[in-house]
Amino acid sequence: MCEYFLYGIMKCIVTGGAGFIGSHLVDLLVSQNHEVVVIDSMVAGRMANLEENLPLITVIHKDLLDDGWQSSFEGADRVYHIAADPDVRGSARKSFEVYENNVTATVRVLEAMKEYDVREIVFTSTSTVYGEASVIPTPETYSPMIPISIYGASKLACEAMISSYAATYGWHAWVYRFANIIGSRSTHGVIYDFVQKLRANPKELEILGDGSQSKSYLSVEECVKAVVFAPEISHDTFNFFNIGSEDWVTVKRIAELVVEEMGLSGVEFKFTGGDRGWVGDVPKMQLSVDKMKSFGWNPGVTSEDAVRAAIRATLEE
Repeated sequence: MCEYFLYGIMKCIVTGGAGFIGSHLVDLLVSQNHEVVVIDSMVAGRMANLEENLPLITVIHKDLLDDGWQSSFEGADRVYHIAADPDVRGSARKSFEVYENNVTATVRVLEAMKEYDVREIVFTSTSTVYGEASVIPTPETYSPMIPISIYGASKLACEAMISSYAATYGWHAWVYRFANIIGSRSTHGVIYDFVQKLRANPKELEILGDGSQSKSYLSVEECVKAVVFAPEISHDTFNFFNIGSEDWVTVKRIAELVVEEMGLSGVEFKFTGGDRGWVGDVPKMQLSVDKMKSFGWNPGVTSEDAVRAAIRATLEE
């Protein structure tokens, strides 16, 4: 593995910093002695995720759709915009809410950057911007991007707005299209859902779809290392990278691993059927990470190893 450094001490804004990925990013930035300001509505975020860092960081309990947080951007060097509604599956039933929380909130962050002359932004996007790609592993240059979920569409819209602001105002932007990021502090996703279902009924597990859905998984620890690494080695106006592992694992195999790690036996799997779990689900997803690897990064472990570690972390929480 390469080493990860940020050169110079910075004032960093982390939106969504009390959430799953955001809080792990805060951990890393604090360990590198940066000044960190977290802005979080606490709808999905939890103060417990920040507990160890509370003496060293500033936390602003605000929704990005409201006012009262913008002045914290004064003197900031970089914004890590992590805040979003991350529920891909639920985005179909709350489309406008997802648009507001993802797209409108992002534009408000960009406007605050413009007002306070903050010239660097890091944005967490998603593999779902590619839609059902015909090229797997899918490279960053894949086109046309045709999202099939409201969530994916909202993230692609955010990418476009960030690109336009960076080009217009002479900023630098780094956008990351994530595979499935997993690990401690997660409160949604297949692993969390399976654990909760089996705690409620250890004899039966409902699996959405036919279980053959195959996707790439990466640990949140490796993810945030990549997030802080790329700005040091890529300096275009608009920089964009895939972040994920170099293989995939099926949903059925994840179910088997959860059952194994929970020490259960005789669990009956009940499949809802079909080749996808919900409206907007992409049945097969693996990203090409050759671009990041060319700069010296690599994902560290396989998807299955990351899944097993994430199951153990979930069970310990």
